[in-house]
Amino acid sequence: MNTSKLWTLFAASAFFCGHVQAHPLQAEPINHAFVYTFDQFHIPEDPDESLVNGGLLLLAELNCTTCHAVPKSWEERLKAKAGPNLGGVGSRLDPDTLWLMIRSPQSRKKGTQMPGLFAGAEGDDEKVEALVEYLSAMKWDAPQVPAGDVERGKELYHKVGCVACHEPAKDVRPPKLAPGVEVEKPGNASVPIALADAYDFTALSHFLKNPLAVRPSGRMPDMRLSAQEASDIAAYLHVGRVAEKATARAALKIPKQGVEKGRKIFQEMNCVACHKMDAEPVQAQTAKLMKKLSPDQGCLAEKQPSGTPRYDLNELEKRAIRLALAMIQKEDAPKLTAQEKVDWQLTRLNCYACHDRDGKGGPEDPRAQYFGVNDSTAESLGQLGNLPPNLDKVGRKLTHGWFEKILWGTGGSVRPYMDTHMPSFGREQTESMIAWLNEADALEKPVEIDVSGLAKHHRAEAGRQLLGAKGLACVSCHGLKDRKSLGPPVIRLTHTAERLQPEYFKELLLNPQVTQPGTVMPPMFVGRKKADQEIESIWTYLREVEGQPLPEGLMSSEDFELKPDKEKRVIVFRSFIEGAGTHGIGVGFPGGLNAAFDAKTSRWAVIWKGRFLDAMSNWQDRSMPPIKPLGTDVKALPEATGERVFGGYVLGKDGVPTFRYREDGKMVEDTLRPVKGGFEHVISKNGKLTKEVLSW
Repeated sequence: MNTSKLWTLFAASAFFCGHVQAHPLQAEPINHAFVYTFDQFHIPEDPDESLVNGGLLLLAELNCTTCHAVPKSWEERLKAKAGPNLGGVGSRLDPDTLWLMIRSPQSRKKGTQMPGLFAGAEGDDEKVEALVEYLSAMKWDAPQVPAGDVERGKELYHKVGCVACHEPAKDVRPPKLAPGVEVEKPGNASVPIALADAYDFTALSHFLKNPLAVRPSGRMPDMRLSAQEASDIAAYLHVGRVAEKATARAALKIPKQGVEKGRKIFQEMNCVACHKMDAEPVQAQTAKLMKKLSPDQGCLAEKQPSGTPRYDLNELEKRAIRLALAMIQKEDAPKLTAQEKVDWQLTRLNCYACHDRDGKGGPEDPRAQYFGVNDSTAESLGQLGNLPPNLDKVGRKLTHGWFEKILWGTGGSVRPYMDTHMPSFGREQTESMIAWLNEADALEKPVEIDVSGLAKHHRAEAGRQLLGAKGLACVSCHGLKDRKSLGPPVIRLTHTAERLQPEYFKELLLNPQVTQPGTVMPPMFVGRKKADQEIESIWTYLREVEGQPLPEGLMSSEDFELKPDKEKRVIVFRSFIEGAGTHGIGVGFPGGLNAAFDAKTSRWAVIWKGRFLDAMSNWQDRSMPPIKPLGTDVKALPEATGERVFGGYVLGKDGVPTFRYREDGKMVEDTLRPVKGGFEHVISKNGKLTKEVLSW
């Protein structure tokens, strides 16, 4: 064992000794099949017309439709989620853990949605052992992972968003909680993580880095952790890890059953209805039609008969499922509006743990307190700076491309001051929501905005001035490119035209508080006669921002300085250069030597040392005053003799330009290269080379 891993285990052991009761694994157990959003939004006092939707949710989330066929009109609504992929499970869990989990899932992992299939009938123990042997043979060669740091993992677990669903530790004080105030326990139960300590460390680290590979349903989303962050959290979840032994298994002394027998039982028990394997897929069996199920039999019976799946449903869940069954057996599925489809999917994926939409959802206060910022100036934004954004109107807000970045791609984060990560639930789970959101949030009469760029007022410079400190001062709150805002850090404007739909952009600027209630953005365009044109000019600037200078207030003189050393290449820049005239061509070399060629007279006109050129006057001043060399030891070179006609230049592989011109009717190639003490000046004329050194 390497030293770093040994130290990690030692630290974990020491930490555990004093903190066992504080660790998330010590969360209060849940004694029923736990579906977060069912428990979050339903209580025993709910009327039937409300609770029936909870029953439909349970039928879908507990995968009832993998075994029980529903009428065609209900198939899409009650589509089962993909269960865990068991490929490589033998590298994640040891045989004892597999035996306990298969034998009695609710005993090994309180709150699990996995049903128990073995009630203790004769032959069950041998079947369980056969399944263990079969699954234990599912191995994979896991790439090495970084050694984890327990304390860093503890910090990450409580700030990147894990506590939105999972239990916070009792010994971690939320960053926004005042001294002396007691830490409040979340009112909603937490999603159990009881198998985290059973996972092999390497497997747990890989799982946290890419959970969708094992759980493609997205119910455990990808938190976009780095490999190091995943290992740190894995180390924290392994604090005090002691592998649970299946004492009953050892006492039974069950003889070897064989992998092949386990494979057959896996198919016979219809495990393939939920689980996928790396091997060839097997067709799942389908039991009774849901239309023929009795509300008092099978899983819902007061005393469950042997051979029926045991979910350990509580009374509220049973009542909800009975209501849902009655609805399915009585009528076709109602046609859902786009908004209802969005709500259904947000509920199934538990997006409401972090986000609210139309007054529903958002983290409860005891969990919200852990959502922090990494920039102290963002504290002034309150919940807008700390909590994930409200999803109202998001369907007409974001472009399709940006939805893809946020939901399953990369590069969609625009709030770098927030510690919380936006997770990925996978493309399959979220792609359909984009069209639903677009439809649900569309205005009957969309705001009109001309983004053609053809109108006279469509000028990026006008938009730049409006954004600047002497315009509407948008830069007081919004940064751009690599620049922070002048005040509190809200969303940077760099990707605005790529991120926002232009109609929403105008809607927001014209009436911020109505479009985005609670925003700190002031109504800057109220009473402005040319508001429409000004907003379109700003849009033009933001669409062309990569090729435009920054607004005043964010701009620095260094933004326009050409730096060969920083760019590590020769820079060739055509401009009006002092000493080289209106047809000057500056050449800056890494190492601090510079020259300017006068294309009008076809000669090297000036050389100097140090800094190269500042291009600001070229891009900012229409009068185009000559650029002055920024360095020292500026030396003018002799005037040209004879008649010369400029013929352009070519760049060598090293980026050095060779200038061409005709002198007295003969072609000349003229090059400068830095050498010790100055420049080597090489002239080729009619195939004859001449060399000299230009120095100070």
